[in-house]
Amino acid sequence: MKHTLLLATILAPVLLGGCGNLQRLSEVGRPPSMTQPTDPTQEASYRPMTMPMPAPQTAVPMANSLWRSGSRAFFKDQRAAQVGDILTVLVNIADTASLKNNTAASRKGNESLGLPNLLGLETTAIPRLLTGADMNNLVGLSSANGNTGTAEMKRDETVTLRLAGVVTQVLPNGNLVVAARQEVRVNSELRELAVAGVIRPQDIGSDNTVRHERMAEARIAYGGRGQLTDVQAPRWGQQVLDIVLPF
Repeated sequence: MKHTLLLATILAPVLLGGCGNLQRLSEVGRPPSMTQPTDPTQEASYRPMTMPMPAPQTAVPMANSLWRSGSRAFFKDQRAAQVGDILTVLVNIADTASLKNNTAASRKGNESLGLPNLLGLETTAIPRLLTGADMNNLVGLSSANGNTGTAEMKRDETVTLRLAGVVTQVLPNGNLVVAARQEVRVNSELRELAVAGVIRPQDIGSDNTVRHERMAEARIAYGGRGQLTDVQAPRWGQQVLDIVLPF
């Protein structure tokens, strides 16, 4: 019975932590394992993207003409255009923000209430009830409050990435849905890079690259896991306490 209780006590934090802790325990003594390359459209979290589309237009063939209405280029090149094609996504983020707010507020109030005359009762009934009371100063109220707030935020972020992605969907208006993922393992630290979004074919450069600022609904993630990340991150118990403790 004692051994069962001891085992349950040891395993309880692991089970509460979920699969993340189990995976980390399975990698003790060796580098984080890399995931196998898979089809992004086969993942459980994948959802086909739908966006507002213009009404379809039928191109009218022109006699004795090499140009077709609706074409974006006279000659076909090697840029990504169909599902499964590969292109390179260039991410160059350099965000700088500085915000500073100061707030000061103060208010004071005083109120005084007396009852020197009340239908003549102040000379008969009320003095008996309020023996020794000053009829000219029965109630006095006073209040004061003040508020001072100072907030300052500074942010300087720089992210430069270059990774290949694959076209997972061609929308009815010709726009392309792109998903790019990459994993890099150095010693015992695994870096995970992911970029996804919608691009226009005409925004793809001649070298088959597209910049992230030309990508709509862009989702860019740069993170990782490993021994260094574990040391920098607070314990899951501390994270839970930070969320639930009201003070």
